[in-house]
Amino acid sequence: MDLVGDKWTLLIVRDLVIGPRRFVELQRVLPGISTEQLRSRLNRMVADGLLIRQRYREVPPRVTYQLTERSRALAPVIAELSRWGYAWAWTPPREGEAIDIGAIFRATPELLAATGAEGTVALRVDDRTHVLRLSGGTAELVVDGGEDATATLAGSEAAWVTALSPDGDPTALEVEGDAQLAAVVLDALRSPVTNNHSTVRAA
Repeated sequence: MDLVGDKWTLLIVRDLVIGPRRFVELQRVLPGISTEQLRSRLNRMVADGLLIRQRYREVPPRVTYQLTERSRALAPVIAELSRWGYAWAWTPPREGEAIDIGAIFRATPELLAATGAEGTVALRVDDRTHVLRLSGGTAELVVDGGEDATATLAGSEAAWVTALSPDGDPTALEVEGDAQLAAVVLDALRSPVTNNHSTVRAA
């Protein structure tokens, strides 16, 4: 708990699952953290062997942070916390509350890997795409791309919020390609405590 029990460490790990990020990129996806809090937490995580700080010889200087093997092993913990939160702490968004659908994608690759599905799924939220590669019981999530996806799930932020709600309606999302694979992935995202298949419509 001394290493990972503060408010921000697991969220930083969650947001580095997709690969190295710069300080400003982490600050953008972690609303509520101050510049000093983030700097302090990153420094502590580097000292604790949870992050690697990479400096590039560029002008202006560029620094990125990435997970170590030690912190990458926390992915199942984050997935289980997501499962618990979905089952016991889900509430509808408050009026004006900012929702980061990508954060849900980044928190759940382990749950998606557990489906045993195979293929590449593009998850599009407005103009942003997360690409999920499922193979051999593993899941890799990257940002952007998806042109060669086996299946695509796409919709506005509002459509995704509706689709991912426990009692929500996933039919607002558009599906292209392998509808069965899309349904398996959507089920893992929206109801991680059940195994019931969702109904989705093909575009």
